[in-house]
Amino acid sequence: MSPGDLLGPPLRGRTFLFLQGPSSPLFARIAAHLDKLGHRCLRVNLCAGDWVFWRRQGGINYRGRLADWPAFIAKLMDTEGVGGIVLLGEERPHHLAAAEAAKARGIPVYAVEMGYLRPDWIRIERDGSGYHSHFPTDPAVILKAAAGLPEPDLKVQHYTQSFLADAVYDLLFNLPNVFLRFLYPHYRWHAIFHPLAEYAGWVARLLQARGRARRRMMTLQRIHDARDPYFVFPLQLETDYQIRAYSNFRSQRDAIALVIESFAANAAPDARLLFKVHPLDNGLIPWEKEIAAHARRKGIADRVHFVDGGNLARMIMLSAGVVTINSTAGIVGLQRGKPVKALGVAIFDIPGLTDPGPLDRFWREGAAPDPELVDAFLRLIAATLHVRGNFYSWAGVEAGAEAIARRLHEGRVNEPGGFVSVPPRMRPVDAAP
Repeated sequence: MSPGDLLGPPLRGRTFLFLQGPSSPLFARIAAHLDKLGHRCLRVNLCAGDWVFWRRQGGINYRGRLADWPAFIAKLMDTEGVGGIVLLGEERPHHLAAAEAAKARGIPVYAVEMGYLRPDWIRIERDGSGYHSHFPTDPAVILKAAAGLPEPDLKVQHYTQSFLADAVYDLLFNLPNVFLRFLYPHYRWHAIFHPLAEYAGWVARLLQARGRARRRMMTLQRIHDARDPYFVFPLQLETDYQIRAYSNFRSQRDAIALVIESFAANAAPDARLLFKVHPLDNGLIPWEKEIAAHARRKGIADRVHFVDGGNLARMIMLSAGVVTINSTAGIVGLQRGKPVKALGVAIFDIPGLTDPGPLDRFWREGAAPDPELVDAFLRLIAATLHVRGNFYSWAGVEAGAEAIARRLHEGRVNEPGGFVSVPPRMRPVDAAP
């Protein structure tokens, strides 16, 4: 049985296996709604943080080594009659092995992530994003599939979440992993920084917030007064798995060096380059110093700028274009009709949306997106891959969980749209591991 065979009437009595999710009650609430619809839900806890956010029946604690995980998860699928897997981060080591076992058994895998659309959207996509995505890359297919779909409401935010709630949930996940590590002795977190180091970085950032805001206003005013064209490079989180899994860069540093070198050699003499730090950056990497050092080495220190915070949409609106690895900031650029260059694998890297040429030509000849295709793209991803909600507010979690459970129950993941049979995207042979 293939995932496409699951489309059709409501599917009752399936067993859904949940793996790691966000540091949020979302997965437990999805399971609660699936219970009401007549399904059975299991969860494998890989660490103490997983256990904290499940706290319901069906929990299975895995305390073994990663090397023994493939045999364990395959046997679990067989003995429990698993009919679907739900996870976040399809490229995490445990999840890759689980997805491989599921594929061999014809079991669909559903990846849940924060939405491509922001701020209060959640995405559920068959197999995942990047190389795993089944979203079409043919503009004609997108235009046809989007015909008749409603315009998404992108102006009104239905569910708000606070930084405090995000921080509390993060603490609830990570602190048990630090202090109760002996319960899951072989678990290795997939992130780069130790949680306590991240929290120390956040404390320092909070103490420096006023100074950062002052420097940001001065930098933006300087760019505005110069009235020169400028390009925006919105930084992603260094811990973002999208960088390591879906690009040829092992680190964001590699992309920064590439972009500055290309800009120095090929951009117009009056053009400027603006780097904006991610709003959730932990401050442990001195991005401003590293970017300034690269710019000095290339002799363009006076044309490369850096801001921490501020309104990204407004910066992009006034810019000449956007360069990104695969951040959803690229979609913000498309919505505002700006040329966008994607350096990694991104769902929006489609002919007619992003610039198809090499980066060296982008600075002078970047192609603006086709407005009709942008509209169709937004309608299609909203209708087929997104539900309304968020990870860190009770109302947003509950709305998202109920909508995701309904889609799983009705077999409508990646639907409507008629592209469930589109094969996943090819992984480039030179992709970084």
